[in-house]
Amino acid sequence: MQQNGNYDQLIDQITNMVLAKLTGEEDCPTFCRADVERIVDAGAERIGIVLGETATAHDWASLIDHTLLKPEASESDIKKLCSEAAEFGFASVCVNPGWVKRAAEFLKGTGVPVCTVIGFPLGATLPDVKAYEARRAIFNGAEEVDMVINIGALKSGDDCLVEDDIRAVVEAAHENHILCKVIIETALLTDDEKVRACLAAKNAGADFVKTSTGFAKGGATADDISLMRRTVGSALGVKASGGVKGIEDARAMFEAGATRIGASVGVKIAQEASGIKSTIVAGNY
Repeated sequence: MQQNGNYDQLIDQITNMVLAKLTGEEDCPTFCRADVERIVDAGAERIGIVLGETATAHDWASLIDHTLLKPEASESDIKKLCSEAAEFGFASVCVNPGWVKRAAEFLKGTGVPVCTVIGFPLGATLPDVKAYEARRAIFNGAEEVDMVINIGALKSGDDCLVEDDIRAVVEAAHENHILCKVIIETALLTDDEKVRACLAAKNAGADFVKTSTGFAKGGATADDISLMRRTVGSALGVKASGGVKGIEDARAMFEAGATRIGASVGVKIAQEASGIKSTIVAGNY
């Protein structure tokens, strides 16, 4: 595909620029290309195609984290999720940490990575516990981690704690060359708190800021996505999650500045992109 060619060309150009500055080193550090890919993936490289009139179901699916985080999810549910992800080509499957190993086994050879959640859904565990949870999930096969901030610390004005909390998970992710997304739980925050949370994530080196867990009183809104995008600029990805019910919601999020969607209705969105009327009922996520 032309899109994949453009992507590889962009990666190679940036990697070569980085290597040109590594004077005195004969060999490329093993992390170079992986880190560059991580940075590019956080941007809007594929959004133009998705919003165009010729967008396919696969184009839309490639920007969706196909998600199942219900506590009652069974192994058969996870297997179905992974089968759908492989069929449609979703950006990832997002599951609770206890399902990471099985999901990685189900997806082996498909090219679809496993994403998991850290400190979920409250964000109230300690930074070192979150860091361990992230490393353990990565050991089990996770290739992306979405961590929940310490919401109470943010609302108490302790931005240093929030930033340190995020950095602990970011470091665990980046030492393994994988993406770290930061869930700020917008429904529980004022606009000022949303800005401060996004700045903490940016300062801590995160790759994405993300709206919601899907377990609070509200989910993503276009206004929140726009605010988050203005705050982080082009340096970070923005993920809309919680309450995305179909392709019109997804399109509104992308137009507001999102670069990834987290949804339990990924199949519905892909079907609607193909002109198929879907009967799938949306949940909270």
